[in-house]
Amino acid sequence: MTVRVRLAPSPTGNLHIGTARTAVFNWLYARHCGGKFILRIEDTDRERSRPEYTENILEGLQWLGLTWDEGPYFQSDRLDLYRQAIQTLLDKGLAYYCYCTPEELDALRSEQKAKGLAPRYDNRHRHLTPEEQAAFEAAGRTPVIRFKIEDDRQIEWQDLVRGRVSWQGADLGGDMVIARAAPRGEIGYPLYNLVVVVDDIAMGITDVIRGEDHIGNTPKQILLYEALGATPPNFAHTPLILNSAGQKLSKRDGVTSISDFRAMGYLAPALVNYITLLGWSPPEGMGELFTLDLAAKHFSFERINKAGARFDWDKLNWLNRQYIQQLEPEELLAELIPLWRGAGYAFDEGSDRPWLLNLAQLLQPSLNTLREAIDQGAVFFVPTVTFDAEAMAQLSQPQTATILAYLLDHLPSEPTLATEMGQHLIQQATKAAGVKKGATMRSLRAALTGAVHGPDLMATWQILHQRGWDQPRLAAALKQVHTARG
Repeated sequence: MTVRVRLAPSPTGNLHIGTARTAVFNWLYARHCGGKFILRIEDTDRERSRPEYTENILEGLQWLGLTWDEGPYFQSDRLDLYRQAIQTLLDKGLAYYCYCTPEELDALRSEQKAKGLAPRYDNRHRHLTPEEQAAFEAAGRTPVIRFKIEDDRQIEWQDLVRGRVSWQGADLGGDMVIARAAPRGEIGYPLYNLVVVVDDIAMGITDVIRGEDHIGNTPKQILLYEALGATPPNFAHTPLILNSAGQKLSKRDGVTSISDFRAMGYLAPALVNYITLLGWSPPEGMGELFTLDLAAKHFSFERINKAGARFDWDKLNWLNRQYIQQLEPEELLAELIPLWRGAGYAFDEGSDRPWLLNLAQLLQPSLNTLREAIDQGAVFFVPTVTFDAEAMAQLSQPQTATILAYLLDHLPSEPTLATEMGQHLIQQATKAAGVKKGATMRSLRAALTGAVHGPDLMATWQILHQRGWDQPRLAAALKQVHTARG
């Protein structure tokens, strides 16, 4: 039998990292088994579903490299199929019309709460007579449709992650609503548990891989599979992604959507690599840096943890840094140009390309995220700089004026500053000032960048010299020194 798995997100928000992790596990299992990965958009929540969220989900999956083999299918296009299934359940006597009002249900829950009982529907309309139904309809009530759940029924399955799981029918909250209210003789809008089962049957889904927050739906859905004459698929309930406090990661924790991570400057291969590690342990010798294809070769449910996976920013940043370091200069520049453009930095992508490539290579070793190149690169896109406190302290050193004056007097006029020439100038300025080389380097960096920390100094100097900005910066720094001394 060909393995068929599905991702079924609801377009009520942007692609969440939890949904993306579910997509990863489904994709890996499908590829590991030579099966099919199907995308289904569960857009039956008419009030909250939005086309822009659907677009965000599709773009996010494609960006991560999680291409699907079939779909996307939209549940809103399949309403007739769901209503046919509901009618089948009605005809079999496995479902019925329920005329309870919201006020009656609220009163029932309040009574149960006062007695310390778990809230549940008490199945009061399961056996209405035709006369009772007619009376409710005459009173203007419109019924929902409920699926019968027997309290003494025990539902079990062998979960691919959690092992044997068992639920008692009495713990499922009573007979389940499967269609919203509609006039008798009509079938209202179908609800989640019913449509999921109908779709999985129709699409031949063999394995349902999803987060453990869905585990309470599984016994209800197993009953629906059986009622519709189908064999339930295998189920695998994966651990939740937790925040640093050990609670389920949510919007309150800040960044949770894939588009947010992308905007923050994380590379798709790094992010999907990290997401895979949230709950799955690679085999010994595989390491923590891997492609999706490599992970698929080794994927198994035995290596999925049962405990929740804590989100670790430091680990994500470390992984992203490794992937940034592996980029070719042209690849990195292609990522950085839109960020620099968005920051308002002025450059010509054609004529300035060699200079931009040098800048990208200079910043590359220090980047944890691509967006860090905006702040780190800012000093290279402006003709002048301001001096921070540490730079001012360095410029106030006794021999700084001598160092800067020597360098100004001996700057080469040609646009290229050879490494050998730069090193020679530093040596000579050091000798002229009678200081150690480190003092000269710090003074030069302070003058050129307005700070005493930063990327490789010689490469920084060469890039600024290419732009013709080292001479005016050295002059401005020397003027600052003289002004400070009065």
